[in-house]
Amino acid sequence: MASPYQKTFPITWEQVHRDAKNLAGLLLEKKTFKSIIAVARGGLVPAAIIARELNIRMIETVCIASFDWQTQLGTETIIKGLDGDGEDCLVIDDLSDTGRTAQVVREMLPKAHIATLYAKPTGKVFVDSFITEVSQDTWILFPWDSEIQYAKPLSEIKI
Repeated sequence: MASPYQKTFPITWEQVHRDAKNLAGLLLEKKTFKSIIAVARGGLVPAAIIARELNIRMIETVCIASFDWQTQLGTETIIKGLDGDGEDCLVIDDLSDTGRTAQVVREMLPKAHIATLYAKPTGKVFVDSFITEVSQDTWILFPWDSEIQYAKPLSEIKI
């Protein structure tokens, strides 16, 4: 299946840190949360930064698979869920793309506050808070999914 993404938006470690701190500031104004639930794997790094900024030490995870590189898997697989209704819990993920992961989390934890660093038009309606909106046809390339390497000059690339 061909990728629906036409643009790539690389995110640096510094930008993730800055955006996570900005999200923490936004969340600080909303309410006091007793715990953070990171959506593994993408939500792990932002959750750690936000936990520090909000001084929350109770951190859990839910593990849901829905993407494999640039391909949507078609269904969400819950690898590890949680009990409870999510009362006073803050769920953190890196991105709400289609919103399907957020929908699964919402069904699992209906009273939780779901926040992401980035959201696309289709996915933003399924989260309560986010920092930056990007177009639906953009693939966000997170630093934990990429590496720096040599790139040939354009003059050396045969087209």
